[in-house]
Amino acid sequence: MKLDRIDIKILYELQKNGRITNVELAELVNLSPSPCLMRVKKLQSEGYIDGYSAQINVGKLGQTLTVFTEITLKNHRQIDFARFLAAIEKVDQVIECHLVSGGYDYLLKFVTAGINEYQTIMERLTDMDVGIDKYFSFVVLKSPIVKAHMPLTSLFRV
Repeated sequence: MKLDRIDIKILYELQKNGRITNVELAELVNLSPSPCLMRVKKLQSEGYIDGYSAQINVGKLGQTLTVFTEITLKNHRQIDFARFLAAIEKVDQVIECHLVSGGYDYLLKFVTAGINEYQTIMERLTDMDVGIDKYFSFVVLKSPIVKAHMPLTSLFRV
């Protein structure tokens, strides 16, 4: 499926508000409701839309700790990366994992109930011998800017 600027605009608006009505969406992208709905259904069936979810205000639920962790592996064979990822995938508190270039191998984002829980997780991972050589932790003090959407209309100009 070849996307045009209207498809990109639809995706852009849906990522900002997944509960928008079809009529409101159609108005924002300058289409009538029927063709707009057909495009949304096509974008869903083609896999451009993975799903819909609620953005939870975790701060209302209670206090949490966010930690970014740089991880360097001891060895860099394919089996070492696979073993590490298999272990990390089982840790619910890891909400992002990125293989990166530079001075370390992975950048992980943890959200835990507190520093004790984070430290327990890291001790368990190092004890499991999943290939971690060293890690550095960066505790988030404040997050003044967090966006749940990407600038699709400027990233993909069609």
